[in-house]
Amino acid sequence: MRNALSGVALRVPKMTDMTVTLSDVAREAGVSLATASRAINGSANRTVRPELRERVLAAAARLRYSPDANAQAMARGRTTALGLIVHDIADPYFSTIASGVTAAAERAGLVVTLASTDRDPDREMAFVELMQRQRARAIIVAGGRYDDEAANAALAEALVEYRSRGGGAAAVGQPLLGVDTVVIENRSATAELARQLHGRGYRRFAALAGPAHHLTAHERFDGFRGSLAELGAPVDPDLVVPCAFTRDGGYEAMEQLIARGVVGRRDDPSTSVDAVFAVNDVMAVGAMAAARAAGLDVPADVAIAGFDDIITLRDITPSLTTIRLPLADIGAMVTELALAPDNESPRLVPVDGEVILRDSTPPRS
Repeated sequence: MRNALSGVALRVPKMTDMTVTLSDVAREAGVSLATASRAINGSANRTVRPELRERVLAAAARLRYSPDANAQAMARGRTTALGLIVHDIADPYFSTIASGVTAAAERAGLVVTLASTDRDPDREMAFVELMQRQRARAIIVAGGRYDDEAANAALAEALVEYRSRGGGAAAVGQPLLGVDTVVIENRSATAELARQLHGRGYRRFAALAGPAHHLTAHERFDGFRGSLAELGAPVDPDLVVPCAFTRDGGYEAMEQLIARGVVGRRDDPSTSVDAVFAVNDVMAVGAMAAARAAGLDVPADVAIAGFDDIITLRDITPSLTTIRLPLADIGAMVTELALAPDNESPRLVPVDGEVILRDSTPPRS
């Protein structure tokens, strides 16, 4: 109609100007409310014939209907969330895996909810319970386990319960949780590193072994030590220093070796170590800093090697010898496992590391 005073046409409100409900869509499509709900929100139990679904979606588009996310989650049984549990998001190892998980989740139309647990089993359990209450589509646990049978069994039981209710689950680390797992071949990688360092002339090694009872740390050191023993250059147990799995842990462990006089200037005959292996890169970076703070030259006085090839190493001088893992690819792999249909037994995907020799371990004359 027109306004008599202005002659300007007044706009008559249409349905698109008001809140459009699912009932409106069902009426527009000529189907029942239940059929419209299943076509738009999905259903855990029943599907809609393709021709009916297309009719409902076309009606929804005409009416500019926006489906309710909570309604979709209730209908499907699961939300579009994917839970990711890591030990320490500040560690580039975990942040790079997280980037791979996030990219893969986005391709699947999912949003990642992240928990950084500081290696606390109770926080892991609490996050699994939270994701169950929120009906997350899947959970990924990234990080090596501790030698704690009770804690591992409890988490495995929680993940089994989660899967029994329709969620997916997968892990990166040791295959101890009863779910599909990307397994890092820690022992074989460090055994090869030891062989290559031995081939460069190194014979007297110390090791920054990480936390006691941490299975990843144990596997990495065990492979390194075993290979050197076979080569006739065994690691003296007194030169193995347990420490936190962090940069500061590596720094403090190297300080101990320097204070004991086993690491020092190369021209000092009392020193007994020419190379230090740290079971991860952030510890190796800390060890390099401690050596410099003590006035030592890396690698002239002491060589240093790590494990992971974290992105931070691009800015480290001298460049660090390490074992490269395809961390972002690992994140994508574990996401695909978490979202894959259930298998009768857990799928295990092994990932090998690649030894990268750099300036921190030059050939030893």
